[in-house]
Amino acid sequence: MVRRLTLIAGIVFALSGCGGGGFVPGGPHAISSAALTRIVKDQSTATKLPPRLILAVIRTESGGDPSAISRAGAQGLMQLMPATSLLYGVGNPFDPASNVSGGARYLRDLLARYHGNLRLALAAYNAGPSAVDAAHGIPAFLETRTYVTRVTAAYKTN
Repeated sequence: MVRRLTLIAGIVFALSGCGGGGFVPGGPHAISSAALTRIVKDQSTATKLPPRLILAVIRTESGGDPSAISRAGAQGLMQLMPATSLLYGVGNPFDPASNVSGGARYLRDLLARYHGNLRLALAAYNAGPSAVDAAHGIPAFLETRTYVTRVTAAYKTN
C-alpha cells in the first residue's frame, strides 16, 4: 500500500511539474454541460446529496476541468487526493464519473461525520478531517476559510 501511494505521489508530482498546479498533458480539459449534469444527477441520487452542492464543489475545486491537478496533488473535477481516491476505489481520478462518484461519497461521509454541519464538512474536504478535529471547528487557514465561503456561496446561488 505504501509503495502504491509513493508511486502515485511520484506520478502526480511528475505530471504537475515542479510541484506547481496544472493539468494532465493531453487530458480532457472540458466536459460537456450535459455530461456533467448527468454525472452529478447520478451521484446526487446515489449519495442523497443535493446536485447543487456537488456542482458547487466541482466549480470551486477544478472550475469544471476534469484534468486539473493542484499544487498539493489533488486530481480531477472534485480534486481528490491520491489517498482519498484509493480509499473510495477511484481507479482513474481523471475519469469524470469515477472522480465525482468518489468525491460525492467522501463529502457524504464527511457530512455524516460532522452531523450534517456543511461548513465543517467542507472545511474537512479542503484541509482534511484531522485539521478540523484538531481545531475543534474550521481551521484558521486562510485557504480553508475562503474555500468554505466560496463553496457555500456557490451552493446558495446555483
